[in-house]
Amino acid sequence: MKAASSIVGLLLACGSAAAKEDIEFVAEHLPEVAMDNRYATLPVWNDWSDNDGWTFAAQAGFGHTSAGNLEIGGPMLAASATRALSTRWAINVMVFADTLRLSGGEQRQLQTLFAPSTPIVRPVDASFSGLDGEMRHYGAGLSAAMSSDRGWLGEHRWVGGVLLEEVGLRHYRWNFTLLAGDSAGTRGEIDFDNDYRHATPFVGLQLVRERGDWTFSPHGLIALPLPRRGFVGHISTAEFDIHGDTAEVGNGKHFGDPSVTLGLDITYRPAHLSFDVGTVLTQRLLEPEVHKGVDSDWVVSVRWQH
Repeated sequence: MKAASSIVGLLLACGSAAAKEDIEFVAEHLPEVAMDNRYATLPVWNDWSDNDGWTFAAQAGFGHTSAGNLEIGGPMLAASATRALSTRWAINVMVFADTLRLSGGEQRQLQTLFAPSTPIVRPVDASFSGLDGEMRHYGAGLSAAMSSDRGWLGEHRWVGGVLLEEVGLRHYRWNFTLLAGDSAGTRGEIDFDNDYRHATPFVGLQLVRERGDWTFSPHGLIALPLPRRGFVGHISTAEFDIHGDTAEVGNGKHFGDPSVTLGLDITYRPAHLSFDVGTVLTQRLLEPEVHKGVDSDWVVSVRWQH
């Protein structure tokens, strides 16, 4: 009997060590990864060297991020216009619109840092189901670019600018059933619907290497959404109904993370087409490390320039 108790205790300890991140933690990280995917694919790398007027670009992409059985994904569209001021300087205006679907359900711990006082003792194991939501990410930006072939970098371009962006989370809700504790069996609903607006300065560097009809352009970009905001949530059962914001209740401003993204554009100049091979790899490798709880992240992006 004593041996059996020891085995059960060991299994429980292992299960606790391998426990998934709670629902609030992952609910915040999924849209933040989608924001990073947009920063990684901003249409700011236009080549204006052969044009003394306007250069236009259209971009299409697709992103998909998962955390266990929870997913966010969908099309990513953008357009930009670059005006050459000289052989070295240009300005760029851009717009983007990403409409991503939120879906999935599974067992995780229920946590509500946005509402630290509830009749439910938390964290507590719960079953979550019924998610059928949407993230709408819109924005416009202005940037300046400088091209140079001097120094040890060889041919390269610096870009710097600012985005005005809005993240709208709609129907971002689950039905839940508590699976443990004194309130086991309690049913309710938790949602994270809200609008988040940021002014996001960014700066980036691109190296340019030409080989015949092809151009290979590794690039990196740093973006800083401002201001960082509290994460807003709402939880309700038959006994209570509570709205909250992590910033207002003293649990911190979490939404809108600083972002560092890396990519490699491969351009076939006769067709004016660029495919960002590097972003496919780096977002897949880096995002699960940057945003814990995320299992995978895929983003593809193709740009046509004229």
